[in-house]
Amino acid sequence: MNRKIEISRRHFLRAGAVFSGATLALPTLVPSSVFGQNAPSQRINIGLIGMGLMMGGHQGSMLGRPETQVLAVCDVDRSRREKARAQVEQRYAQQKASGTYKGCDAYNEYERIIERKDIDAVIIVTPDHWHAIISVAAMRSGKDVYVQKPMTLTVKEGRIMSDVARQTGAILQVGSQQRSERAFRKACEIVRNGWIGKIHTVYASLGEFPPPQSLPEEPVPEGFDYDRWLGPTPWQPYNRKRVEGNYGGGWRCFWEYGSRKNGDWGAHHFDIIQWALGMDDSGPVEFIPKGYNGAQYQTHIYASGTKVLRNHPDMKGHMIRFFGDKGEVLVSRGNKLDTTPIHLKDRPLGPGETRLYESGSHEGNWLECIRTRKTPICPAEIGHRTATICHLSGIAERLGRPLKWDPVKEQIIGDAEASRWLDRPRRAPYVLI
Repeated sequence: MNRKIEISRRHFLRAGAVFSGATLALPTLVPSSVFGQNAPSQRINIGLIGMGLMMGGHQGSMLGRPETQVLAVCDVDRSRREKARAQVEQRYAQQKASGTYKGCDAYNEYERIIERKDIDAVIIVTPDHWHAIISVAAMRSGKDVYVQKPMTLTVKEGRIMSDVARQTGAILQVGSQQRSERAFRKACEIVRNGWIGKIHTVYASLGEFPPPQSLPEEPVPEGFDYDRWLGPTPWQPYNRKRVEGNYGGGWRCFWEYGSRKNGDWGAHHFDIIQWALGMDDSGPVEFIPKGYNGAQYQTHIYASGTKVLRNHPDMKGHMIRFFGDKGEVLVSRGNKLDTTPIHLKDRPLGPGETRLYESGSHEGNWLECIRTRKTPICPAEIGHRTATICHLSGIAERLGRPLKWDPVKEQIIGDAEASRWLDRPRRAPYVLI
């Protein structure tokens, strides 16, 4: 969007939303036709931060949308950021009569994107330990944020991020994109409307990572800013396996940078379970690690008595399996949905029944909310509550004992040692959030 106009349509809407404290119908007062919604000056200018494996899809999507313009990329690996810059400029050059385009900058430091007034929004696809720091800086600078899941590294970071999003009026979307898939929404509506009765048990398939390893030190590659990659986490000697961004392990195996599988697939599936149970503003009250007093499966328990079991083998080919006292719902990606009784998956919602937020595109929903200033399908508070489940499951696993949790006060009950893990020390100079 053109920042030459001091108060742009987007910022006018944001200001109204913040000062009112309520949802405003401002687009009816200032119709998009006045501003030319498809005009170049009204494009949403994007900065991409973290140009690894997962950013590929986001980059392609932003380059393919007429309403967005990628102005900058950022990565601590020089070869990655230069490759991304070349891809962006090549794509835009194809749209120019001249066949050339040189309008994308590439940075090592995310701060260079944050300080730019001509960038409206950022997409953050870094390892988990950088999510909160960059997101908070972006929101405080007046930018909207799409951040990959899990939203944070710690519970305290989540509370800060949610509070900052509310205080600034920023549109923050967490990349829990299963909420934007029809089958997951339908499964949650079936559960929420009581079609399979009271839910007593849920299975969630997360898989396993290999255990963390002690790795020998290797030379840091030329052009790779390893100190900045580590950021606020404890110093460890460089090894390529530590920083790899592959889905089968790499940095995701290490506790320093996340909650392992709980923060990986757990951030997706626990999110859907929260949605189905109507617990987006709350969470479980107890976390039990696998192996404690013979427990076969990692488990968390809600105040209602509903138990969520990780990696139960009887998944019937699905990712999530809900058990009610009147039936079952099984759901997976690829719009795969099964129910018992079988007719429930095709039963339409009736008048007065709960209809959940519908989004056909997670990124598209974020961009639309940037324009309208409406709440996206997975905002910061929801992302925080889901990430809290991931973090507490990890804390219980590492300590080898159950945790009691107060989701209202957001406190671990009666365990001072465990409570210290609600946040983590940060290595200088990456201490501010």
